[in-house]
Amino acid sequence: MNLVIVESPAKAKTINKYLGSSYEVLASFGHVRDLPAKNGSVDPDADFQMIWEIDPKAAGRLNDIAKALKGADKLILATDPDREGEAISWHVLEVLKQKRALTDQKIERVVFNAITKQSVTDAMKHPREIDGALVDAYMARRALDYLVGFTLSPVLWRKLPGARSAGRVQSVALRLVCDREMEIEKFVPREYWSLIATLATPRGDNFEARLVGADGKKIQRLDIGTGAEAEDFKKAIEAANFKVSTVEAKPARRNPYAPFTTSTLQQEASRKLGFAPAHTMRIAQRLYEGVDIGGETVGLITYMRTDGVQIDPSAITQARKVIAEDFGNAYVPDAPRQYQAKAKNAQEAHEAIRPTDLSRRPSDVSRRLDAEQAKLYELIWIRTVASQMESAELERTTVDIEAKAGSRVLELRATGQVVKFDGFLAAYQEGRDDDAEDEDARRLPAMSEGEALKREALAVTQHFTEPPPRYSEASLVKRMEELGIGRPSTYASILQVLKDRGYVRLEKKRLYGEDKGRVVVAFLENFFTRYVEYDFTAALEEDLDRISNNEVSWKQVLHDFWKGFIGAVDDIKELRVAQVLDVLDDMLGPHIYPAREDGGDPRQCPSCGTGKLNLKAGKFGAFVGCSNYPECRYTRPLASDSGADADRVLGTDPDTGLEVAVKSGRFGPYIQLGEAKDYGEGEKPKRAGIPKGTSPSDVELDVALKLLALPREVGKHPETGQPIKAGIGRFGPYVQHEKTYASLEAGDDVHNIGLNRAVTLIAEKIAKGPSKGRFGAAPGRAIGEHPTLGEVSVKKGRYGAYVTAGGVNATIPGDKAEDAITLPEAVALLDERAAKGGGKAKKAPAKKAAAKKADGEGKPAKKAAPKKAKPKAETAAASKARAPVKAKTSAPKKRRQVQACGQEERCQNG
Repeated sequence: MNLVIVESPAKAKTINKYLGSSYEVLASFGHVRDLPAKNGSVDPDADFQMIWEIDPKAAGRLNDIAKALKGADKLILATDPDREGEAISWHVLEVLKQKRALTDQKIERVVFNAITKQSVTDAMKHPREIDGALVDAYMARRALDYLVGFTLSPVLWRKLPGARSAGRVQSVALRLVCDREMEIEKFVPREYWSLIATLATPRGDNFEARLVGADGKKIQRLDIGTGAEAEDFKKAIEAANFKVSTVEAKPARRNPYAPFTTSTLQQEASRKLGFAPAHTMRIAQRLYEGVDIGGETVGLITYMRTDGVQIDPSAITQARKVIAEDFGNAYVPDAPRQYQAKAKNAQEAHEAIRPTDLSRRPSDVSRRLDAEQAKLYELIWIRTVASQMESAELERTTVDIEAKAGSRVLELRATGQVVKFDGFLAAYQEGRDDDAEDEDARRLPAMSEGEALKREALAVTQHFTEPPPRYSEASLVKRMEELGIGRPSTYASILQVLKDRGYVRLEKKRLYGEDKGRVVVAFLENFFTRYVEYDFTAALEEDLDRISNNEVSWKQVLHDFWKGFIGAVDDIKELRVAQVLDVLDDMLGPHIYPAREDGGDPRQCPSCGTGKLNLKAGKFGAFVGCSNYPECRYTRPLASDSGADADRVLGTDPDTGLEVAVKSGRFGPYIQLGEAKDYGEGEKPKRAGIPKGTSPSDVELDVALKLLALPREVGKHPETGQPIKAGIGRFGPYVQHEKTYASLEAGDDVHNIGLNRAVTLIAEKIAKGPSKGRFGAAPGRAIGEHPTLGEVSVKKGRYGAYVTAGGVNATIPGDKAEDAITLPEAVALLDERAAKGGGKAKKAPAKKAAAKKADGEGKPAKKAAPKKAKPKAETAAASKARAPVKAKTSAPKKRRQVQACGQEERCQNG
């Protein structure tokens, strides 16, 4: 018996069918170990020694693997063909070694780029060892992300109360968004005018020509800056006679686009299909893992995390055959097309994203896919086919026109192009990030030199220059790739984390920098300039790629980074919060204090009239307050709200005729159908919450009606015949089958999730088994130690998520994600709750009590409070003055544990 390890259960089931009864295929369910979320998991003083901790959810699966290994002759590690896949195989092998589960079994590593029978069986014939260089590159990335998160984030918390974590690559991506916000705010519009004449040939064909010169001087786009200048040119054109000066036609060719890489797939899916990058990757994962076709599960596309653009020769041959059949022999080029990656080091899986079998046309497989899977498959299929088609042949024409008005001679120009042979354009044309009209794409009528023209109309238009557009998710991914920031497996997760933390918001498909994100970026740009520079981050990415190529030691890269980084951290530790706020107040001034309409001082306090507004920091983040505090208690957020949360009528429900509106409530915005008067006695209007991450201003009638229609039936379970429903509950979107509820994952859409995906989620939830505590309740997620109350856990309760320690419970605010709450935030919430008399402040067990830190920032363990006395908040000074803790409750001093980001480079495998 041979034991094969893959990531997902769906993949395991399919591959087991391919390999037969002599193989047993088990799933690791992604990563099985990670760095514990506490200080000391990476120790720079011990040559960057790393402590790995088994994920509690993976412990049972690892035991199953170890048990199955006892009767196996060979262990075959068949995880994904990229750096993360290599790391998963390495982790599984290390755990098995620690468990002493390995005896004399042979260990092999195999990789395949597609889940098809041929790909898998071929891979089994060509095993290799685990690639140590790829594992080193993985460890270097994890160590860097951990060190930045656990070193920089505490500085943020101390100097910017209310701030969240700062990640190595996330911070640089956030800077791109926030720098664009600053460009927009500082932008000064410039007036300019355009004059476009509609002219007619002697045959009556009309076309447009733009004024480009006058009196021997060229006129550029912004040269006509006033209405008076435009009026002068208008009079001259209206009095002019027109004739064709020159007609120049040049042939041109447009070559097809390369097949998809991870980033180009994310960009095109965003432009053409409106998918977020994380959603695109989730759908692509399902297409890669396969669907049932003719009684056999087959992967429809190759591996989807790659920056390679070349494709297998057999696939090229198949593409040329499909082109000849579907478009004709004229569309097949003489020689196959070969592409080279633009990336300096295409270090992910090597082949581009393509269909595993191009003879499976989109129309053939669409009935076996849900709507979104079908759309993405069609996009990948067309792009792959188009990449091997003949070039398009064009003719670009430029016509110069002389307009003579008395002694003045003006020049007009018309441009256009004609497609002589459409080539690959017959199948595919890449989307654009802007909606600008392409004048060159217009077709011009036939004209000859010296031919007289007649003016039909003249448009004189005032324009103002516009600021650069905010990034869309597609254009941000493109910019990150251009700068060399991040890698294919990280783009989607980076954007998702920025949205989840409230650093950016997505509105009308554009990314807006939120106040909390802008404050963090301003802080980093002023005090950690080097570490948010684009060139520095790109150079570090290149060093990490060199590690994967075995060109440099991973520990040397860490040593070089850490030496400068820890020095920068130490330099800022002595700065007072007030000094930091003064710097940020100055940098963010144009954003925080916009110019007043009356021309008055934008920093003047609107309440007392004498104080000056300045930036202040509170427990829940930065805000603007008056310098006359406490006499004047005026405060406001950094930027005034535009009123996006105001009640807004969306339209009428076609079924009931009732009005559908977005309303603002005590717990946030929601959607409501009709008013109380439209319902019977005792009935309440139907309402639906707006999902997390969706801006109320983005909700239109169609979206609102879908939300009001939840929960919906997805279909009948193929085994039980019982309905599977999809809806949005207290903890987010879910699918339900009988008594099993499974949360949707990042990228799943509650409105469009199909039956196959729903069945998979239900099966995975059942396979993982219930996670229960002593009395049947979920035990929660431990995140560290409270200085006096012991272990801190995050739990889900009847009224939402909360943190608990030592019998004290504190609700997690609605603006904080349950899975992103950090230890210092939890400690602050618990202390605040305890000060108000909430819960019982139990004495921490001796083994969990934390001694006071040497710098005085920590607190000694507290004695148990009397039963009837309410716990009181204790100042640092009072804490120091207290009597020493008894020896039996003391514990050896240990470093304060903090939880930071450190997760940005984790790919979506686990």
